[in-house]
Amino acid sequence: MRGVLSATAICLMVAGLLVFSRTAGTPVYRADGNLPVVGSYANLKLILEQWQGLGMSVLGLGTGRAVAEKAMPATADRALKAADTGYSATNVQVQGVDEADVVKTDGKYIYQVNNNRVVITLAYPAEAMQVAEILLFEGNFSPQELYADHRHLVVIGHTYSEIRPLPEPAGGRISIMPPFRGMGLVKALVYDITDKDNIFKLRELELEGHYISSRKIGSSLYMVANRYVDIYHIMNEQAEATAPVYRDTAAGEDYTRVRYDEIRYFPNSPEPNYLLQAGIDLDRGAMEVQTYLGAGNNVYASLDSLYVAVTQFEAGSNLIRAEEPPQPFTGIYRFNLDRGRVSYAAQGRVPGVILNQFSMDEHRGFFRIATTSGDMWRADQFTSRNNVYILDRNLNPAGQLEGLAPGERIYSARFMGDRGYMVTFRTVDPLFVIDLKDPYHPRVLGELKIPGYSDYLHPYDENHLIGFGKEAVEAKVKNWDGRVQDMAFYLGMKVSLFDVTDVANPVERFKVNIGDRGTESELLYNHKALLFDRGKGLLAFPVTVMEVRGPLYDAQGFPNYGEFAFQGLYVFHLNARDGFTLRGRITHLEEDGPSYRWQSGDNLIFRSLYIGDTLYALSGSRISAHRLSDLTMINTLELFR
Repeated sequence: MRGVLSATAICLMVAGLLVFSRTAGTPVYRADGNLPVVGSYANLKLILEQWQGLGMSVLGLGTGRAVAEKAMPATADRALKAADTGYSATNVQVQGVDEADVVKTDGKYIYQVNNNRVVITLAYPAEAMQVAEILLFEGNFSPQELYADHRHLVVIGHTYSEIRPLPEPAGGRISIMPPFRGMGLVKALVYDITDKDNIFKLRELELEGHYISSRKIGSSLYMVANRYVDIYHIMNEQAEATAPVYRDTAAGEDYTRVRYDEIRYFPNSPEPNYLLQAGIDLDRGAMEVQTYLGAGNNVYASLDSLYVAVTQFEAGSNLIRAEEPPQPFTGIYRFNLDRGRVSYAAQGRVPGVILNQFSMDEHRGFFRIATTSGDMWRADQFTSRNNVYILDRNLNPAGQLEGLAPGERIYSARFMGDRGYMVTFRTVDPLFVIDLKDPYHPRVLGELKIPGYSDYLHPYDENHLIGFGKEAVEAKVKNWDGRVQDMAFYLGMKVSLFDVTDVANPVERFKVNIGDRGTESELLYNHKALLFDRGKGLLAFPVTVMEVRGPLYDAQGFPNYGEFAFQGLYVFHLNARDGFTLRGRITHLEEDGPSYRWQSGDNLIFRSLYIGDTLYALSGSRISAHRLSDLTMINTLELFR
């Protein structure tokens, strides 16, 4: 049965347009035009005490799923231009807003995070493919993902360091010696790669906390991190907890500690974290850091705005009584982006919680957001419902569409120009087509109900949409109390091409099923695993295929899980006339080996890309190059281990 994960603590960074003051020792709020400031350690304690009344770190209230961030332009006509450059780019949500990934190419070189290193490969021409450089890292730095252009390579990861917890000094700067207290850091290493024979490091950027997300727009880099607030020490009157630190080695080797009068906070946001936003123009200037109290995980960025969403609760909400569950809402905060600078712009809120970054979008000055409110497992007035809200540039309400698919929740959402698409699921997969042309009066144009669901929606063109998800089968299940309930069980992976030419009657024009129950693909939770080019008719993604070799169902009528059958790249030809044609499968496993099904790790293909007429498949152990025309292997490069 498809599970539902809590989303209480997975929704984003925040800002609150309310000012904190103290009256008889109690936090009070009053309206103001700026975000409230923490101001002092004493005020920090009062804020946290008030938030504890809202149910800080409460679990089990959300309806979304924690989904790794990271595909695709905001409109379908922008989605198809990667081929114009002669090589593929990372699948991103908004054209021109790059997202970090484990693999990048500039059309000649491939940059890959590989076994705690970065391997730079001269990939084109494929016949001469060779490792050009391997970047090794000192200390305990662990690279996670990267950006690459023709001038800069930015490697983002985690490290661990130690600092002495000195009192707040003048200017806020502290020395890193002698070591005293350990801390986790998000680190970005910036390299000059103009000359591949002379790659050198320009600077190191560090934020205390763990990595949430980042974006790169031209030469401007923006990073977001969360740092946990040690509530136990604060509330138990132990040594004063310290505020976060950051560092840009271009400005010096010392860390800078954020002062309390520099920290703003998001009211009614029971998240015990500091949110750190860093911005820098890599071509010039120093890193600027802003810090907020109250944080989460979902970020959406357009070319000039960063949106952060956070699950919030009304003051005085009852988080204990199950018969009257708290109704969370999503606080939305917009920040202006300008050549490496981030500045607060506006705030708003909508009922319900969001699923992931694709639940948010900006179009023609309006912000659109899809949420789920309520609980899909309830059958009363608190059952789940799905909604679309439209806000203006200042995040004031414009239009709304509420109450879709009662008893279900959003599994995927996608905004494309004047339309929105939403997939909800419980036993069948309703695909809603939503008209957003008039932002003040959104309306449902059509609805399609089919078995299964889509975890990720990707534009094909203005009238077609690709859905990646799971096939499903309905079944009647007897509960512990003897009642029979309609349920759905997922099967293998399903890829669909939806035709929305007739918006009132969307249809699943084509579909292909891959494997049986247990089949998985990173694409179902990370859009960056997709390689798609409409002009080339190219669709490719990694998949682990499981196949049932006996009865499809057990004695109780439940579908059986399959056994391992394949791991690697599925490559399709796709067009709107003929649908999906499997052109071939590429694997880095030794298919004839006696332990084929047990191979894993470095031999698993996780990304693909193309340069010119060559398709590249990447695993931790090798890069294989294939002719796009027939997938014949041209060359393979074993990577050093």
